[in-house]
Amino acid sequence: MALPCESERRWSRAIKMIFCLFFLIPMSSAGNRNTNTIFGKKQKLEVQQQLKRLNKPALKSIKSPDGDIIDCIDIYKQPAFDHPLLKNHTIQMRPSSYPKGFSANSKPKFSQPWHLNGRCPKGTIPIRRTKEEDLLRAGSAANYGRKNHIQNTIDENVHQHATLTEDGDRYYGMMAEMNVWNPHTQERDEFSVSQFWMIAGRNGVDLNSIEAGTMVSQSLYGDKNTRLFTFWTADAYTNTGCFNLGCPGFVQVSHQIAMGATLSPLSVYNGPQYTVNFYVRRDIHGDGNWWLTIADRFDLGYWPSSLFPLLSDTAEAVKWGGEVINLNKDGQHTTTQMGSGHFAEEGPNKACFFKNLNVIDGKKLLRAPSHTHTFIPKPNCYNLLDYGDYFYFGGPGRNPNCP
Repeated sequence: MALPCESERRWSRAIKMIFCLFFLIPMSSAGNRNTNTIFGKKQKLEVQQQLKRLNKPALKSIKSPDGDIIDCIDIYKQPAFDHPLLKNHTIQMRPSSYPKGFSANSKPKFSQPWHLNGRCPKGTIPIRRTKEEDLLRAGSAANYGRKNHIQNTIDENVHQHATLTEDGDRYYGMMAEMNVWNPHTQERDEFSVSQFWMIAGRNGVDLNSIEAGTMVSQSLYGDKNTRLFTFWTADAYTNTGCFNLGCPGFVQVSHQIAMGATLSPLSVYNGPQYTVNFYVRRDIHGDGNWWLTIADRFDLGYWPSSLFPLLSDTAEAVKWGGEVINLNKDGQHTTTQMGSGHFAEEGPNKACFFKNLNVIDGKKLLRAPSHTHTFIPKPNCYNLLDYGDYFYFGGPGRNPNCP
């Protein structure tokens, strides 16, 4: 049996311990939050240097209703010219020639919300301003605009596709029209894209690829809006290439369209359908650059052929379709949607489509696809129905047949 004075001492010590814990626990939690969310001095400096590199001095800035800031940058001071191979590059303002019956610079069919509050003047290009929180989501300043380690894996359980491929020839370009949707994404590091690829080399070894389309990516943009994007890689997504203008490479000439900016209007299930046209071709009579024309004959810019060891000549394959990231959280397939979120068999006004498909083949002739095959590894999750020069594709992801 404890003596009264000893009992009082024990109570006193217990009260002091409770008092200390009461104050120490919040302080410890705050310390953890600081460790997890605030960069150290070195990382902070890296972020500021990267922001300075990405955000060139603007001649004009426009606040978009969706929260983006669009900076109008002198066309000769755009990020492309930070690339060592492009230090003395002369901008090619337009392709050296156009196919018969093709006219450039007609009015785009779609709009971007920032257009409501202003336009960039000629002699500039619009660039979505990169914010500090964009770099924080990327995990490091160096990773911004690139595919993260999850998205960079070649595991088909993670990367899930529904695509149509034309190969067996040499390719100098392609054309396609795609309707635009806003698919749901489940996890922050998952994305949903509808796009084309022009490819040379082998995946995972020496793949060269130029790509463009529409995407929803919360990890890249911080929201779930549907946005226009471009991408390129010269080494199978390992060390080169990035989305949009997140690294030097793509040379933009348009002062009207901002890559990475939100698109509108969007297609409505069983309602109005809105499309974007893509046309990419190698300027064989000029510098050999790969030009991207978008939104009905509107020259956006080009990938210099000097960026690529293999695509400096021709592509070996052309691919169209959708891709999602499936993180398989809690052992369940993701609910991230592809396309409209509905299967291909639902058809017109309900499923996502590519139509008016054409390739520029080894004879430099524009023709419909002829040597095609589909890639649909998870047909119960996402599928594709091919009808020759058009196809429907997409799906909801997790469902009773895709657990």
